Amino acid sequence: MAKKGSRILVGLVCEVCKRQNYIVEKNKLNTPGGLKLKKYCKNCRKRTLHKEKKKLG
Repeated sequence: MAKKGSRILVGLVCEVCKRQNYIVEKNKLNTPGGLKLKKYCKNCRKRTLHKEKKKLG
């Protein structure tokens, strides 16, 4: 199986409660800046803005 190349794992952290809820892959060549996505937070129980915080691997 082929290696994925320039993809890295990052954690998405809720801006309201500061909890990490998601782990996603991103291509660092196509998206050099930080990710900001509106995702559901189970702690806040609503859709909030999630920011990329931690490189996981």
